[in-house]
Amino acid sequence: MRRIEIEMRPDLVDPLAREVRAKLSRWLDLTAAHVWTRRVYHLDLDLNEREAKQVLAALVDPVAEVGALGCLPDPKVGGEDPWVVTVGFLPGVTDSVARSVQRVVDDCLGRTTRGRVYTSRQTLLWGLDRDEVERAADGLLYNRLIERVQIERPPRALDLSVPRAGVAEVPPVTTVPLRTASDDELERISREGMLALSLHEMRTIAGYFRDLGRDPTDAELECLAQTWSEHCKHKIFAAAIDYTDPDGARTRIDSLFQTYVRGATEAVARARREAGVDPKGEPFLVSVFHDNAGVVRFTTRDHLVYKVETHNSPSALDPYGGALTGIVGVNRDSFGTGVGADLLANVWGYCFGPPDWSEPLPPGLMAPRRIRDGVHQGVIDGGNESGIPYLRGWELFDPRFLGKPLVFCGTVAAMPVTRAGHPTHEKRTAIGDKVVMVGGRIGKDGIHGATFSSVELDENSPLRAVQLGDPLTQKMMFDALSEACDLGLYSGITDNGAGGLSSSVGEMAELTGGARIDLARAPLKYPGLAPWEILVSEAQERMTLSVPPEHVDAFLELCARREVEATVLGEFTDSGRFEVTHGEQRVVDLPLDFLHDGVPQLELVARWEPPPPAAVEPQAAARFSDDARVGQDLLALLARPGIASHEHYGRRYDHEVKGLSVVKPFVGRWQDVPATATVMRVRHGRPEGVVLGEGVHPFYSDHDTLAMAHACVDEGVRRVLCAGARYDRLAALDNFCWPDPIESDKTPDGPHKLAQLVRCCQGLDQACRAFGVPLISGKDSMKNDANLGGVKISIPPTLLLSVMGQMEDVSRALTLQPLAPGAVLVLLGPTRDERGGSAHARLHGVPGGDVPCTDLAAAAERYQAFVRVRDAGYVQAAHALGRGGLAVALAHMTLAGELGLDVDLAPMDLAPASALFSESTGRILACVSPEAADDLCASGHGLRLGVVAPARDGAGWLRVRRGAASCFELGSDRLRRAFQTEVRAHG
Repeated sequence: MRRIEIEMRPDLVDPLAREVRAKLSRWLDLTAAHVWTRRVYHLDLDLNEREAKQVLAALVDPVAEVGALGCLPDPKVGGEDPWVVTVGFLPGVTDSVARSVQRVVDDCLGRTTRGRVYTSRQTLLWGLDRDEVERAADGLLYNRLIERVQIERPPRALDLSVPRAGVAEVPPVTTVPLRTASDDELERISREGMLALSLHEMRTIAGYFRDLGRDPTDAELECLAQTWSEHCKHKIFAAAIDYTDPDGARTRIDSLFQTYVRGATEAVARARREAGVDPKGEPFLVSVFHDNAGVVRFTTRDHLVYKVETHNSPSALDPYGGALTGIVGVNRDSFGTGVGADLLANVWGYCFGPPDWSEPLPPGLMAPRRIRDGVHQGVIDGGNESGIPYLRGWELFDPRFLGKPLVFCGTVAAMPVTRAGHPTHEKRTAIGDKVVMVGGRIGKDGIHGATFSSVELDENSPLRAVQLGDPLTQKMMFDALSEACDLGLYSGITDNGAGGLSSSVGEMAELTGGARIDLARAPLKYPGLAPWEILVSEAQERMTLSVPPEHVDAFLELCARREVEATVLGEFTDSGRFEVTHGEQRVVDLPLDFLHDGVPQLELVARWEPPPPAAVEPQAAARFSDDARVGQDLLALLARPGIASHEHYGRRYDHEVKGLSVVKPFVGRWQDVPATATVMRVRHGRPEGVVLGEGVHPFYSDHDTLAMAHACVDEGVRRVLCAGARYDRLAALDNFCWPDPIESDKTPDGPHKLAQLVRCCQGLDQACRAFGVPLISGKDSMKNDANLGGVKISIPPTLLLSVMGQMEDVSRALTLQPLAPGAVLVLLGPTRDERGGSAHARLHGVPGGDVPCTDLAAAAERYQAFVRVRDAGYVQAAHALGRGGLAVALAHMTLAGELGLDVDLAPMDLAPASALFSESTGRILACVSPEAADDLCASGHGLRLGVVAPARDGAGWLRVRRGAASCFELGSDRLRRAFQTEVRAHG
């Protein structure tokens, strides 16, 4: 055993220590006199002294760092010894840095070492007492769910202990006594086993095995629980719902998904065919709803692939690991669509509790600022280390996200139309093909992830649901598999995500009608896993493939050459069964029809009632309506989290990897204003591009989720059109995040929450049909509640609508930046006093009011008129109005262009506060030529609001008046100072 410690040279700045010291002060009100950090490696390898010194030299940067075998000296500062806080992983937790270090060791020594590497990190703190150090550890330095901590003072003894995991003996397969179990016992087995199965489902399973004359094995019950989980089976979206609308009319809905999501997409596809939009034999929709991600036609060479996932529950327990797992997992989804795609870009979006939250939290919840930092860092590390840029990123904040954050991660990919002579979007798994697992090894991490995501967060939430991904291992796997795909060495592929082998092999088995695997062959991170744990583990960076027998040797040889582990576990059959053994032990023997179709359909009740009028505090109402303070309110909005710049987070994630981005996430003269939508080339040397935008408005759901859905689709469409997307090549993804909508003792308002879901689906269906936008993929997360310490916190119903557009020539892409004086400011679309749920209403604490109501048909006609003018070359800049309304959009344009905007609100015929802060949908703010302004205004689609004027002293300015009456005038310096409030706070 060898121990290595490495730190920055004492005469240099330790940037990590500086960040820790700032967070101690900002988050915990702790003032450390000095902070220093170190990296620690335990090399449990067969190294001699000479080799250990060789490894030390390889790991230390000789310019900036110093290191030692054993312990570095712990210096006094101001005559005081430091507190040394050492944090490392608990046994069995994935340590991706350790894997990389072991590869470095092997490369350095030119041989394969035996054993393992373990890492930890040290923080040295001066100027704090023991209680303060413990508070620093708990509040910042470690997460007790996945890490261990040691606090000591010099002199330190040489600690060579490591968190070895595993036991020598393999636990046996056991049976679970269901046939004679009472209802109470069935519920206990589900609850204590974290199976997330209802009593009706447990009765169904018990009845099935009663007919067989035996009890299920532990693995069979786990396999059924995973396959039948809400996360995997989407039972609420498949339920039969008795829905009562506000007028008392009752409707039976047999599957929200079939009726509204698939229904809208099929209607759009049918309309495209009838209108002759798509060339004969070349449908726009290539593959939707049955694979890991949606696929649409792009060029004669490539299709586009898109998937957006959520990773809410794991991120609530371990923000860094949960988010990192989310981003690398959705990368696998897009990569594993068809037989393989080339990953282009990631997107992310988060809903958090307020970052400045200072009130006590229920036990078990992390401070939202810690969740925010951890989630951002997890997504950044997962994306950057995978070599994938990001194109879109956004944040929202509300106290109702304190219980569970919403963490959306998405991946866009390019899929060659054919690879190895076959259509790439089709899996060709055949009877007799071998089941091959590729990538990382299996451990206890991630067990019960699928079922955990199907229940609320409480004191019993399992540690084993926490996962940590290893993006470097996954990148190596992707590179090897891309090569294998081009060579035609495998016939099918899918992700080992939720449910692990149980899910991936169980689902692929449907392609041939059966599968047989032996878990004793599976590579493990450490010994002692029970067969059921091997089956359902969600340990990361793994894919399952079907490999024709004649290609197995070549495939395994390629993987070995690329240092990627690949193991044959079994074969695909036509037995009609999913058969699993562990050596000679039978583990699972289930018919596919019961495994996949045996779950009973839910019968649910939904009743919707409009919310009652909300009481408004008189002083808040007065501020809300005060036209004299609109300039002050704009500055306040620009400084609020969710509207203020998040550049200090976004800039840490490289969006220039691959060198394909055209319209970046930040635009403008100083590249510091968030883009309306982003544009990226798909292939080097080609002019075609993909355009990304989104719409998300959870604050409207308090009023009406149908209006919320309209607003989400409308904003997503407007965003990509403003950047230059073709109107006839739009596709969308729906991500629903909902509080529990099933009535129970814990959720007495379940029928109302379910009715909100019904109305949201109806609104989504209506808007997609109106705009001709098909839904190509999606995901629902239905149990976003936390019940801790007797406190229940439920998220507001939330829909994220991600829109992917296409451009034939990215050189024609637009941004929101005005380019030259003389352009006319035109506001397309009507503005009404619709500030219910708006940023302005939340600023003043005003509930109630009218939320935006979208005239879908009129908006569609307006956007087509805008596209005609845009494509004729008359639009200089365009911006989709959203949170903060016209006021924030004008501020963005001012900051981006550093020119003058002279705006007259008189044509809007509204009071200034309403005109500026209404969030009416269907609106685009455009800088156009005078001729185009005449055209748009004469046709009734727009209003002239003003002109783009020259800068003053090299800086931009925004003047807003109503006729001759001035509302406010602000320079870009004041606007930027407010907008970058958080940027400055983070140094």
